[in-house]
Amino acid sequence: MTRAARDKRDPARAEPGSLSARLDRLFTHIASRIAWLAGRPATFLLALAVIAVWGVTGPLFGFSDTWQLVINTGTTIVTFLMVFLIQNSQNRDAAALQAKLDELIRAVDKARGQFIGIEHLTDAQIEEIRAALEHEAGRDNGTAGKHGTVHETVERLLSRY
Repeated sequence: MTRAARDKRDPARAEPGSLSARLDRLFTHIASRIAWLAGRPATFLLALAVIAVWGVTGPLFGFSDTWQLVINTGTTIVTFLMVFLIQNSQNRDAAALQAKLDELIRAVDKARGQFIGIEHLTDAQIEEIRAALEHEAGRDNGTAGKHGTVHETVERLLSRY
């Protein structure tokens, strides 16, 4: 799929005032806030307190199936929802970092512009480029630096994709 086709399907590229764009901003705000709260020490202490209260109430409820079901259901729901929030947070962080790196590549005269967008390649293609870059830098034979460069190999790989 081309980048242009992906852009058309991306809700983040919707018209700024559209319902899709407003929902995307709302979700991003809520997800960011919950992710921030989830990482706070107070949130951990609150979760620890809930588990302690649950454990202490075990004898009151005779360690019944219902008592166990309460904690199992609660933790399953929280875990299920947190997976999506964490993935959303990581996707945004990765996209922001990639945009910053792309801007650095674009702004630095000696940087190779062909590296912009390689995050859309397959793992195997990226690994091939990484290995060629390490070889170009002389890391594969134990020497550091840019001497003994095989610049043409990296250029050939980048132009292939």
